[in-house]
Amino acid sequence: MRILIAAAVLCSCAFAWAQAPVQTQTQGQVPAPRQAAARPPQRIVLVDRIVAVVGREVVTASELAERRDLAERQLQRQGTPLPERGILERQILERLILDKAQLQLARENGVRVEEIQLDRALERIAENNRMSLTAFRQALEKDGVPFEKFRNEVREQIQMQRLREREVDDRIEVSESEIDTFLAEAKSGGSRSEYNLAHVLVRLPEQASPEQIDLARNKAEKARAESAAGADFARIAASYSDAPDALQGGMMGWRAEDRLPEIFAGAVKGLRAGETSAVLRSAGGFHVIKLIERRGAEENAPVEQTHARHILIRTSETVSEADARRRLADIRERIITGGADFAEMAKLYSADGSASRGGDLDWLLPGDTVPDFERVMVSLKIGEVSEPFKSPFGWHLMQVLERRAAGLTQDRRRLQARQALKERKADEAFQEWLRQLRDRTYVEMRLEDR
Repeated sequence: MRILIAAAVLCSCAFAWAQAPVQTQTQGQVPAPRQAAARPPQRIVLVDRIVAVVGREVVTASELAERRDLAERQLQRQGTPLPERGILERQILERLILDKAQLQLARENGVRVEEIQLDRALERIAENNRMSLTAFRQALEKDGVPFEKFRNEVREQIQMQRLREREVDDRIEVSESEIDTFLAEAKSGGSRSEYNLAHVLVRLPEQASPEQIDLARNKAEKARAESAAGADFARIAASYSDAPDALQGGMMGWRAEDRLPEIFAGAVKGLRAGETSAVLRSAGGFHVIKLIERRGAEENAPVEQTHARHILIRTSETVSEADARRRLADIRERIITGGADFAEMAKLYSADGSASRGGDLDWLLPGDTVPDFERVMVSLKIGEVSEPFKSPFGWHLMQVLERRAAGLTQDRRRLQARQALKERKADEAFQEWLRQLRDRTYVEMRLEDR
């Protein structure tokens, strides 16, 4: 294992010898008989140390310090008061342990990320920051983050997401009777609310002892008390929460009521903006919820549909990214200035199944396409032809033909209900899965070893 090898090397280099002083002979002195050279004094130089053992790997002090410093810079940029360093270190160490446990399991199960998939993910990150990949790389390195290190971290994040999909999300089942009940409740309610939430999770181990339960509950109560007293919730989350979003202030973002875990949905209904819930108990541990904002949304409000068409050019060993973009730029020029027909160009050049229909995608609802595609689609005016843009499928040109407001069909309602129920179950299932993974992973803590 890479980290184990590194640790072995570090151990072998843990000591350095101080250079022995040089003795000189003064004039007139009789040389003393030669004696064995005195052993020079030793000076111990600490290179690194192990702060935790996780399965077959280790977490080193330098790794922890690097992640801690990064977290502190992130919190400072957010304007969040820093928690005590010792508290922050323990929180970050626990997240490192969970990350390593997930990555080990991912490798054991053959979860891999292809280089081309990783490249596309990095390009999307750069685009989201409104930079080219080259400019983004330069910005990272200027900030002291080696690009290869960042690249590997993105790879690991993708691996963990795919592991979650495989181990949790894909195993969640929603029955037709659950959908019927969900739709009946939504109909009787007439409307639904959306909530902008932040939270703290204090995770419990499986088969926790009474002492462990009391400690976790007290920790959650302390977090709640600080929030109720007006302390910065982002600092509270960074100090107390075991959730993956702890360093993002515990922010869950906007969630429709029907997409919240039931324990959260019940708690936030009685809260006003800015208020904090009582401590909640779930199978995974204790929770504290803060309501940031609330807004209402009519259940039967019409949704905007978009009628669009596109031309797709896929990249390959023979078609580079630059080639695909250049071809589409040429096609766009022929359409805009040369009067070429978009549909005919699609039939001639598009690699999508819609090519035979002139690239026609029919009427699309929000969420029907990938985010990269939808983002461009909603930005276009009717009749406008986009610049070449990229999605996970390749490079596109798009034209919006018309828009309309329409109600949802029954099939669409049932599909949305299924997705909402899956989301609601997924959050709870993932936290429970993380807890089980943590409990069955061998972990030896050495943070306090000085």
